[in-house]
Amino acid sequence: MSSSSFQLVFMFCFSILLLLLMSTSMQTVSAATTNKTSAKTYKKFIKSACNSTTYPKVCYKALSPSASAIKTDTNKLCNIALSFTLNATYNASSSIDSLSKMKGLSPSEKEIIHDCAETTGEAIDELEKSLKTLANLQGSGHKADEMNDLKTWVSAVLTDEYTCTDEFDGQKVSKAVKNTINKSVLYLAQLTSNCLALFNLLDY
Repeated sequence: MSSSSFQLVFMFCFSILLLLLMSTSMQTVSAATTNKTSAKTYKKFIKSACNSTTYPKVCYKALSPSASAIKTDTNKLCNIALSFTLNATYNASSSIDSLSKMKGLSPSEKEIIHDCAETTGEAIDELEKSLKTLANLQGSGHKADEMNDLKTWVSAVLTDEYTCTDEFDGQKVSKAVKNTINKSVLYLAQLTSNCLALFNLLDY
Protein backbone atom coordinates (compact mmCIF):
# COMPACT_ATOMS: atom_id res chain seq x y z
CA MET A 1 0.00 0.00 0.00
CA SER A 2 1.33 3.41 -0.95
CA SER A 3 2.03 6.06 1.61
CA SER A 4 -0.83 8.26 0.37
CA SER A 5 -3.32 5.35 0.52
CA PHE A 6 -2.23 4.50 4.04
CA GLN A 7 -2.76 8.12 5.08
CA LEU A 8 -6.27 8.13 3.58
CA VAL A 9 -7.21 4.92 5.41
CA PHE A 10 -5.74 6.25 8.65
CA MET A 11 -7.64 9.54 8.33
CA PHE A 12 -10.88 7.69 7.57
CA CYS A 13 -10.50 5.41 10.63
CA PHE A 14 -9.54 8.34 12.79
CA SER A 15 -12.63 10.28 11.66
CA ILE A 16 -14.91 7.33 12.42
CA LEU A 17 -13.34 6.94 15.89
CA LEU A 18 -13.71 10.67 16.55
CA LEU A 19 -17.38 10.57 15.56
CA LEU A 20 -18.00 7.59 17.84
CA LEU A 21 -16.31 9.34 20.76
CA MET A 22 -18.32 12.51 20.16
CA SER A 23 -21.55 10.52 19.94
CA THR A 24 -20.81 8.69 23.20
CA SER A 25 -19.91 11.95 24.91
CA MET A 26 -23.12 13.61 23.72
CA GLN A 27 -25.20 10.66 24.90
CA THR A 28 -23.52 10.80 28.33
CA VAL A 29 -24.18 14.53 28.65
CA SER A 30 -27.77 14.04 27.49
CA ALA A 31 -28.36 11.23 29.99
CA ALA A 32 -26.83 13.29 32.81
CA THR A 33 -29.04 16.25 31.89
CA THR A 34 -32.13 14.03 31.77
CA ASN A 35 -31.31 12.46 35.14
CA LYS A 36 -30.75 15.88 36.68
CA THR A 37 -34.07 17.14 35.29
CA SER A 38 -35.88 14.02 36.52
CA ALA A 39 -34.38 14.32 40.01
CA LYS A 40 -35.48 17.96 40.15
CA THR A 41 -39.01 16.99 39.06
CA TYR A 42 -39.23 14.21 41.65
CA LYS A 43 -38.05 16.45 44.49
CA LYS A 44 -40.46 19.17 43.41
CA PHE A 45 -43.28 16.61 43.58
CA ILE A 46 -42.25 15.59 47.11
CA LYS A 47 -41.96 19.20 48.26
CA SER A 48 -45.41 20.01 46.89
CA ALA A 49 -46.90 16.97 48.67
CA CYS A 50 -45.09 17.81 51.91
CA ASN A 51 -46.47 21.35 51.83
CA SER A 52 -49.89 19.83 52.54
CA THR A 53 -48.63 18.35 55.83
CA THR A 54 -48.41 19.85 59.32
CA TYR A 55 -44.63 19.56 59.40
CA PRO A 56 -43.42 20.11 55.80
CA LYS A 57 -39.72 20.41 56.64
CA VAL A 58 -39.72 17.13 58.58
CA CYS A 59 -41.65 15.52 55.72
CA TYR A 60 -39.27 16.70 52.99
CA LYS A 61 -36.15 15.78 54.95
CA ALA A 62 -37.49 12.27 55.50
CA LEU A 63 -38.70 11.62 51.95
CA SER A 64 -36.40 13.54 49.59
CA PRO A 65 -33.56 10.94 49.81
CA SER A 66 -36.05 8.46 48.28
CA ALA A 67 -37.00 10.75 45.38
CA SER A 68 -35.72 8.33 42.72
CA ALA A 69 -37.93 5.56 44.14
CA ILE A 70 -41.00 7.76 44.66
CA LYS A 71 -40.77 9.63 41.35
CA THR A 72 -44.24 11.24 41.05
CA ASP A 73 -46.23 8.30 42.41
CA THR A 74 -48.49 9.31 45.33
CA ASN A 75 -49.00 5.69 46.42
CA LYS A 76 -45.22 5.14 46.65
CA LEU A 77 -44.89 8.46 48.46
CA CYS A 78 -47.36 7.36 51.16
CA ASN A 79 -45.87 3.87 51.29
CA ILE A 80 -42.35 5.17 51.89
CA ALA A 81 -43.60 7.79 54.39
CA LEU A 82 -45.33 5.04 56.35
CA SER A 83 -42.29 2.74 56.13
CA PHE A 84 -40.06 5.57 57.36
CA THR A 85 -42.43 6.17 60.31
CA LEU A 86 -42.43 2.46 61.16
CA ASN A 87 -38.64 2.35 61.10
CA ALA A 88 -38.46 5.45 63.33
CA THR A 89 -40.88 3.74 65.74
CA TYR A 90 -38.61 0.69 65.91
CA ASN A 91 -35.73 3.04 66.76
CA ALA A 92 -37.80 4.79 69.42
CA SER A 93 -38.77 1.43 70.90
CA SER A 94 -35.09 0.52 71.13
CA SER A 95 -34.30 3.83 72.87
CA ILE A 96 -37.12 3.31 75.38
CA ASP A 97 -35.97 -0.25 76.00
CA SER A 98 -32.46 1.03 76.78
CA LEU A 99 -33.98 3.39 79.38
CA SER A 100 -35.42 0.43 81.27
CA LYS A 101 -31.87 -0.82 81.83
CA MET A 102 -30.76 2.38 83.57
CA LYS A 103 -29.74 2.08 87.19
CA GLY A 104 -31.39 4.09 89.94
CA LEU A 105 -34.82 4.41 88.32
CA SER A 106 -37.66 5.36 90.65
CA PRO A 107 -40.84 3.22 90.74
CA SER A 108 -42.76 5.92 88.84
CA GLU A 109 -40.05 6.11 86.17
CA LYS A 110 -40.10 2.34 85.77
CA GLU A 111 -43.87 2.44 85.34
CA ILE A 112 -43.71 5.27 82.79
CA ILE A 113 -41.02 3.48 80.76
CA HIS A 114 -42.96 0.19 80.92
CA ASP A 115 -46.21 1.82 79.78
CA CYS A 116 -44.41 3.74 77.05
CA ALA A 117 -42.77 0.54 75.81
CA GLU A 118 -46.21 -1.08 75.62
CA THR A 119 -47.81 1.77 73.68
CA THR A 120 -44.82 1.93 71.32
CA GLY A 121 -45.25 -1.78 70.71
CA GLU A 122 -48.93 -1.20 69.92
CA ALA A 123 -47.92 1.61 67.55
CA ILE A 124 -45.58 -0.78 65.72
CA ASP A 125 -48.40 -3.33 65.30
CA GLU A 126 -50.78 -0.68 63.98
CA LEU A 127 -48.20 0.72 61.56
CA GLU A 128 -47.39 -2.77 60.26
CA LYS A 129 -51.10 -3.41 59.62
CA SER A 130 -51.39 -0.01 57.95
CA LEU A 131 -48.41 -0.67 55.71
CA LYS A 132 -49.82 -4.03 54.62
CA THR A 133 -53.23 -2.48 53.90
CA LEU A 134 -51.70 0.35 51.90
CA ALA A 135 -49.64 -2.09 49.84
CA ASN A 136 -52.77 -4.09 48.95
CA LEU A 137 -55.04 -1.09 48.46
CA GLN A 138 -54.63 -0.84 44.68
CA GLY A 139 -55.95 -4.35 44.13
CA SER A 140 -58.71 -4.10 46.72
CA GLY A 141 -62.41 -4.02 45.90
CA HIS A 142 -63.27 -2.10 49.09
CA LYS A 143 -60.91 0.85 48.85
CA ALA A 144 -63.02 3.34 50.85
CA ASP A 145 -63.45 0.94 53.79
CA GLU A 146 -59.79 -0.02 53.86
CA MET A 147 -58.74 3.61 53.55
CA ASN A 148 -60.87 4.41 56.61
CA ASP A 149 -59.25 1.51 58.49
CA LEU A 150 -55.83 2.80 57.49
CA LYS A 151 -56.54 6.30 58.80
CA THR A 152 -58.05 4.88 62.01
CA TRP A 153 -54.96 2.79 62.74
CA VAL A 154 -52.53 5.64 62.06
CA SER A 155 -54.64 8.00 64.19
CA ALA A 156 -54.42 5.41 66.97
CA VAL A 157 -50.63 5.45 66.58
CA LEU A 158 -50.68 9.20 67.21
CA THR A 159 -52.70 8.62 70.39
CA ASP A 160 -50.28 5.90 71.52
CA GLU A 161 -47.33 8.22 71.04
CA TYR A 162 -48.79 11.03 73.14
CA THR A 163 -49.74 8.56 75.89
CA CYS A 164 -46.03 8.28 76.74
CA THR A 165 -45.61 11.97 77.52
CA ASP A 166 -49.04 12.32 79.20
CA GLU A 167 -47.74 10.12 82.02
CA PHE A 168 -45.17 12.76 82.99
CA ASP A 169 -47.94 14.92 84.50
CA GLY A 170 -47.57 15.12 88.26
CA GLN A 171 -44.63 12.71 88.30
CA LYS A 172 -41.03 13.33 89.25
CA VAL A 173 -39.02 12.12 86.26
CA SER A 174 -35.29 12.48 85.63
CA LYS A 175 -34.09 14.68 82.81
CA ALA A 176 -32.51 11.72 80.97
CA VAL A 177 -35.76 9.74 80.92
CA LYS A 178 -37.94 12.72 80.04
CA ASN A 179 -35.66 14.02 77.27
CA THR A 180 -35.23 10.62 75.62
CA ILE A 181 -38.97 9.92 75.56
CA ASN A 182 -39.95 13.46 74.60
CA LYS A 183 -37.48 13.56 71.73
CA SER A 184 -38.61 10.21 70.33
CA VAL A 185 -42.31 10.88 70.77
CA LEU A 186 -42.22 14.38 69.29
CA TYR A 187 -40.46 13.14 66.15
CA LEU A 188 -42.79 10.15 65.79
CA ALA A 189 -45.85 12.34 66.28
CA GLN A 190 -44.64 14.67 63.51
CA LEU A 191 -44.01 11.78 61.12
CA THR A 192 -47.36 10.16 61.93
CA SER A 193 -49.27 13.42 61.53
CA ASN A 194 -47.60 13.91 58.16
CA CYS A 195 -48.63 10.41 57.05
CA LEU A 196 -52.26 11.19 57.80
CA ALA A 197 -52.05 14.37 55.74
CA LEU A 198 -50.37 12.57 52.81
CA PHE A 199 -53.14 9.92 52.79
CA ASN A 200 -55.53 12.68 51.73
CA LEU A 201 -53.62 12.90 48.44
CA LEU A 202 -54.48 9.30 47.56
CA ASP A 203 -57.21 8.91 44.96
CA TYR A 204 -59.25 6.25 46.80
